[in-house]
Amino acid sequence: MPIVSEADWDYIIVGAGSAGCVLANRLTENGSNRVLLLEAGGSDKNILIQMPTALSYPMASETYNWGYLSDAEPALDGRQITCPRGKALGGTSSINGMVYVRGHSCDFEEWEAAGAKGWNYANCLPYFKRSESWQFGADDYRGGDGPLGVGGGNNMTGNPLYQAFIDAGVEAGYPSTDDYNGFRQEGFGPMHMTVRGGIRESTGRAYLDPIKSRANLTVWKDALVDRIVLEGKQAVGVVLTHTGIRKTISAKREIILSAGSIASPAILQRSGIGAPEILSKAGVETLHELPGVGENLQDHLEIYFQFRCKKPVSLNSKLGLFSKLLIGMRWFFFKSGLGATNHFESCAFIRSDAGVKSPDIQYHFLPAAMRYDGTPSVKGHGFQVHVGPNKPKSRGHVQIQSADPAAAPRIKFNYMQHPDDVAKWRQCIRLTREIIAQPAMDAYRGEELQPGLDVATDGQIDEWVKDNVESAYHPCGTCKMGPQSDAMAVVDPECQVIGLDGLRVVDASVFPTVTNGNINAPTIMVAERASDMILGQPLLPGSSAPSWIDEKWQMRQREGEPVRAVN
Repeated sequence: MPIVSEADWDYIIVGAGSAGCVLANRLTENGSNRVLLLEAGGSDKNILIQMPTALSYPMASETYNWGYLSDAEPALDGRQITCPRGKALGGTSSINGMVYVRGHSCDFEEWEAAGAKGWNYANCLPYFKRSESWQFGADDYRGGDGPLGVGGGNNMTGNPLYQAFIDAGVEAGYPSTDDYNGFRQEGFGPMHMTVRGGIRESTGRAYLDPIKSRANLTVWKDALVDRIVLEGKQAVGVVLTHTGIRKTISAKREIILSAGSIASPAILQRSGIGAPEILSKAGVETLHELPGVGENLQDHLEIYFQFRCKKPVSLNSKLGLFSKLLIGMRWFFFKSGLGATNHFESCAFIRSDAGVKSPDIQYHFLPAAMRYDGTPSVKGHGFQVHVGPNKPKSRGHVQIQSADPAAAPRIKFNYMQHPDDVAKWRQCIRLTREIIAQPAMDAYRGEELQPGLDVATDGQIDEWVKDNVESAYHPCGTCKMGPQSDAMAVVDPECQVIGLDGLRVVDASVFPTVTNGNINAPTIMVAERASDMILGQPLLPGSSAPSWIDEKWQMRQREGEPVRAVN
């Protein structure tokens, strides 16, 4: 197809996802900035995207999910792991599980220690607050009037299993927390989600829908970006296919990649930016050597424990077609009931051992025993708890296979390659059993269906985890932020691609390390803070709000445990 020229823009944003929609909103607040937002997918106006309980459907849809698949994972006996990424306005925030977790304050201290100067907790917290409209109003930690609506779904009403799980954690010696996104992350408490008024609160809905009429914003859907055009060390334009027509468009000020942790490094590599040996294999000329592009890939893994429930209180009785119809009708007319939640309404964040300063294990509790497609996995009633270690040491990569923008890149997570990651899983299994065995669960806890009590020794646990573990869908780190002295850093602390002018990356790929929790909230925060950097505006003043850390963390794994020496 012929290449046609398009009018200049001040800013071109590649990707209308969790970060791109935020940037489109903030950069167009000044009416003099002409912004073009490019999205390879289409509209997000589908009832199955908007209804929280229907979350499994858009993720399973080829229309809304790129459907990436990893290479054979060596430590998982060659299993290939799915890597869903959103393909619509709102990006992955339009297909994710809607869980809202900012991460622990220590995560952002870790970022700064890794070379992301200025990205400490005190400086990040004001941008979390700016982004958010929290169901229960503003305080030192929560925002009250931001674009993104955050709530608790049905706030644990109507099902006793949610509170029983929290009570069991407290009985096991862990703290409770009223707000894990506030002063204290560590502990058991209610879970938060990006749902407002009973509807999924994607960044498309929160940030883009209210400003689509701005004269200085143009949104192109069905726009597949091929590569960035460089003139020397200056990024000047984008080559893409838009509605079947190949085009080259230019930006007067900056091009911002917000295509996500898989697509952003792939676009850089197709543009000749990356490690020469990777580019050469794909038939791409190296224009700017940057060996960290596509490296440092991190993700969370999870498994789910399943138990029979001795009382008929679980959601398994609501999984039939007639019940789903009633739930859907109530949601359609009133935006309430079981259709207005992701059903993960209680949760926990705990430390795996003494000597671990901040939580590194996360729990999502679900009052049903069901498969990912929403079908029951037991006859009768059951419940399950999703669990996994959140600070893995294994690292993978994303690498293009060819210069074809329609070809999926190779993704290898290298899960469980570090021995510490294997050891953390053994702790996960044993700590979870201890929690569920507490008296608060006695009235409900039946047979352990999965893993099953025959999975007990280190070797048995290792084998079961290897066969059953799945991604929690939190890939990040592939264009990591750091100083120019770090040979593997891709962007500097202002998200500018190192060694190039006019090009930034703003999405989860810039995370130096994965945060302790779901990554949608910190991705939005990164875009909020980066927007001020792009516009040259003063950054928000740092917060003085403290963060709770167990004062005896070096000597105990939880509050209800005797202190002990740690080697």
